[in-house]
Amino acid sequence: MKYYLAVDIGASSGRHIVGWIENGTLQTEEVYRFANGVKNVGDSLIWDIDSLFKEVVNGLKKAAEVGKAPSYIGIDTWAVDYALLDKDDKLIGEVFAYRDRRTAKAANAVHGLISFDELYKRTGIQFQQFNTIYQLYADKQSGKIEKAESMLMLPDYLGFLLTGVKKQEYTNATSTGLVNAKTHKWDGDIIGLLGLNNKLFGELSQPGTVVGELSEEIKREIGYDATVILPATHDTASAVEGIPIEDDSPYISSGTWSLLGLKVPDAITDDKSRKANYSNEGGAGYFRYQKNIMGMWIVNRLKDELCPEKTFTQIVEEARESTFNYSVDVNDDTFLAPKSMKQEFDVYLHVRPASCGDYFRCAFLSLAKSYGEALKELSENTGKKFDKLYIVGGGAKNTLLNEMTEKICNVKVIALPIEASAIGNLKIQIKGVK
Repeated sequence: MKYYLAVDIGASSGRHIVGWIENGTLQTEEVYRFANGVKNVGDSLIWDIDSLFKEVVNGLKKAAEVGKAPSYIGIDTWAVDYALLDKDDKLIGEVFAYRDRRTAKAANAVHGLISFDELYKRTGIQFQQFNTIYQLYADKQSGKIEKAESMLMLPDYLGFLLTGVKKQEYTNATSTGLVNAKTHKWDGDIIGLLGLNNKLFGELSQPGTVVGELSEEIKREIGYDATVILPATHDTASAVEGIPIEDDSPYISSGTWSLLGLKVPDAITDDKSRKANYSNEGGAGYFRYQKNIMGMWIVNRLKDELCPEKTFTQIVEEARESTFNYSVDVNDDTFLAPKSMKQEFDVYLHVRPASCGDYFRCAFLSLAKSYGEALKELSENTGKKFDKLYIVGGGAKNTLLNEMTEKICNVKVIALPIEASAIGNLKIQIKGVK
């Protein structure tokens, strides 16, 4: 039996899921799961990259322990974050988390060199102050980038640590705001205007490309050999590959973020799309015309503050019993990285919630309303009418949110509480090997 391993890492947790073909059907088994999260170091938010890589290796060991050592391994993570390496391939400084606030001034400086209107026409990427383009410019302003010889997005960096081979995968690269939507290559004009070094931007590799064999050191540590292969390394790109969409229907990949969108053949970079803050991110042979909406991040932060001892099932039931019908704009920057999510809700709302159930009902209702607004924009911008909406990821298990979404969006919600990113990751590996 030939096994494939999807290492699917999100901002709050990671999982190792083994896949294999049995009687013509993809079978899966989760063999390892671990917690992930940002660290506060001084005034900065960073990823503990050493611990993260140790967990990747721990999962590789676990796959062998359960008798399913993979022949192929693919890694996907969230987008926009990256590692800078020096001439000796050593990490320069910390790997910043996208919620770090260092990019606010950098974004204004970038737009002083090239307007966002022009950026959008060229790349099709929505404005978010944590986009890689602004992070890299912040690193230029601080001097961090001066000694950099390589830039690798996070899954590419983890692949490099496993193999010693550097690849820059296409779908994740498009999230940087530095890839031209027409040529599908790094946009040299933008890179030149920002004064970034061209050597940081190599040839882009498509999903399904082989990275290389595991290094001798890793093979000795885990006890077997395997080949690392590129899935769609942006977890949402892999998730869309994992959704069994039967027609031209939109999707929500619901996790820390909720990404609502539609598969389209070409990027849509008109003024309506820019004003609606829609993004055109690369997929496996298409674009994902989508909008990033604050997702379960808000819910998880409220849970941590208000009732860490309760299960999500209990939280949903308490929200169902609540009659609190006020909402917030979940995409307001106030909720991006607050010290207290509860406090920000209290300040934002005119009527303060009286119970945990009130807070969570407010959060779910706010998400559903944002989905409704985004779906209306999607219909207007594409000229398409929708009667179905696929929802995958952890948020698909939230029955109350699904019901609210169905009512507000006036569509049939098809909730698939599957590990869509891991399934898409595995499908791309299997197709690439063939």
